[in-house]
Amino acid sequence: SLLPLFETCRLRDILFFSFSVDAAAAVGGTISPHPHFMVEYLVNTCGFSSSEAAKFSKPLAHLRSTEKPDAVVNFMRSQGFDGAGIRKVISLRPIYLCCNVEKNLAPKFQFLRDLGLSESDIVDAIVSNHGILGLDVHRSIVPKLEMWESLLGSRELVLMHLKKTGWFFCSSVEKTLLPNLKFLRDECGIPEERVSLVLRSCPQFISQKPESLRSLVARADELGVPRQSRMFVRTLVALQMKRVIPRFRVTEMLKLKGLWTGQAKFSYILSITDTKFIEQFVLPHKENVPELLDILRAGASMEFARSGLP
Repeated sequence: SLLPLFETCRLRDILFFSFSVDAAAAVGGTISPHPHFMVEYLVNTCGFSSSEAAKFSKPLAHLRSTEKPDAVVNFMRSQGFDGAGIRKVISLRPIYLCCNVEKNLAPKFQFLRDLGLSESDIVDAIVSNHGILGLDVHRSIVPKLEMWESLLGSRELVLMHLKKTGWFFCSSVEKTLLPNLKFLRDECGIPEERVSLVLRSCPQFISQKPESLRSLVARADELGVPRQSRMFVRTLVALQMKRVIPRFRVTEMLKLKGLWTGQAKFSYILSITDTKFIEQFVLPHKENVPELLDILRAGASMEFARSGLP
């Protein structure tokens, strides 16, 4: 008969469930049979709104206790995170609430401290680069740090960008950084020293997809900028930053008004900063051509539309 077997399995399941509940309760976690108890937790403990909590609790549906979320939240508070900082990190990736503090989180914070970052610096770095929390220190973080240090020339610059730049540790060394450097060096003939000089002020340039970089090089070639020119890399940066159309339209308007001297090469016009461009080519003509700023803004909108960005 199957009945004894059924009764045996049922008894085993009841005992297993009772043991699981007792074990979880013993370590201090709050047990709830409600499938969405984390919604209430995110509202009461983290300060999310009900709608936000409902959204961010979905990846946490497998949790049966608040043991791990409690440990993570308490650890982050002990490291200097305020409520807003904790909400920011959780909203970016709610699954961080399932991390093992001792194995996953503490080593990253210790590593950042060993780099010389203060508590507030570490908070800024994590909020800007939350992906660090999901990386292995020795397999991922150290190689990225060493790569960026060699590119930028100093650890101080690396740490400065780490604290304020959200994409900084997202780029793959093997799939993005090294292929881009190899392309610029071997196929474009650009020395690494020249690339590094540009990266100190614009490190995101080397973090773009390799196919995007190739497209920029093709566009720079179309503009007639020689690859051996020192302006070539800066022209690539200008193309990436969507400066081409707006600056071209400004120079065309100046030519139309008879105000263009023609002394500056277009490669130079593309390479200078926005502030310097406005100082040199917009402000001196604000009385005669007051619409230049509007042309600059409109051109920027067209460039973004061309790139498919919102």
